[in-house]
Amino acid sequence: MQKKQWYMDSMKAKDMWKVSQGEGVTVAVIDTGVDSSTSSLRGQVLKGKDVSGAKGDAHTDSTGHGTTMAELIAGTGEGGLRGLAPKAKILPIRTGLEGVKNDEFFSTDPKAVRAAAQSEARIINMSFGSEVRGEDLRQATEYAARKGKLLFAASGNDGMRNEKANYPAGFHKVVGVGSVDVSGKVSEYSGSGQHVDLSAPGSNIPGWCDEKMESYCDGDGGTSAATAIASASAALIWSKHPDWTANQVLRVLIDTAGAKDGKKEIASKYIGFGAVRPRLNLLEGKGDPGPRDRFPIAKDGTFDGNPAPDSPKDGSAQDERSGSEADEGRRDGAEAAASGSGGDGGVPWLLVGVGAGIVAVLAAGAAVLGRRRAGRV
Repeated sequence: MQKKQWYMDSMKAKDMWKVSQGEGVTVAVIDTGVDSSTSSLRGQVLKGKDVSGAKGDAHTDSTGHGTTMAELIAGTGEGGLRGLAPKAKILPIRTGLEGVKNDEFFSTDPKAVRAAAQSEARIINMSFGSEVRGEDLRQATEYAARKGKLLFAASGNDGMRNEKANYPAGFHKVVGVGSVDVSGKVSEYSGSGQHVDLSAPGSNIPGWCDEKMESYCDGDGGTSAATAIASASAALIWSKHPDWTANQVLRVLIDTAGAKDGKKEIASKYIGFGAVRPRLNLLEGKGDPGPRDRFPIAKDGTFDGNPAPDSPKDGSAQDERSGSEADEGRRDGAEAAASGSGGDGGVPWLLVGVGAGIVAVLAAGAAVLGRRRAGRV
């Protein structure tokens, strides 16, 4: 199964693991629960908390979704998926499940975020989202950010033409994650808009099929998987630099993202500031952590507060330029993120394919894929 985790070679995982494997970092996985009995997660999962109100506990997973995310982050690889940060620990926070009413489903997500905020976890992984902009959820994410947590959320699987904000990814202190594939193209289903801050591998990544945990299924991991890989990337860097704050870890992720070294002032609505490349920090020492107390993404979606024409991340204001001018500026940002240095293991997903992928997908028409359910993506 690990042979299908194509991104491990291109990210130079084995080289990074000589420096950091995520030791000392706990990642809270807010999801459908995490089955700690899978061979790849034995010894990796902490007690956690269940706020779903459903039968079972935090280690009960009725879909396999949360367990897959946990393995992509911190799986040992024993008989299954190997995580990008295999010595990190997983704190499962079980929230709404399949089959419940929509209002009931989303009602537990703020509780889950607050539970994660009050835990020992440094990173909060939220491989879910919805177009519903819940005020309780927004307040919960801000609370978690004030507690020093680094929050990642899926940008959605509604396709690049949708451009509707996905929450919690659309909230200011949450890092929205898009998906790229093995060839460097933006995944055709990956959500787009001002809520996309970073990207990571998401296409053709296997996962558990159902609650029986009998076998893995091939298919797209979606922006869910991309979010997990972004969280794992942060865990690798934070483990290497344990005295850094969440702001500093995120700033380095942005500073080393894409394929162009140096700071990127404007985020593309397709890939954000680019695809994560933790190896540039771990192996080459690149990335400026900057100030400890300054969140590196301004409310207008720019890096470190640099002025730019794009609209605020949460959609509270509109871009005053014409539609064509605004779109051209965002495309320029995507192409810039794909125009720089090479050396990522011979697979071009972090090198030259992102801008080309956008053009190819737009030309063909982005397919809008159905979400796994109202919120999980």
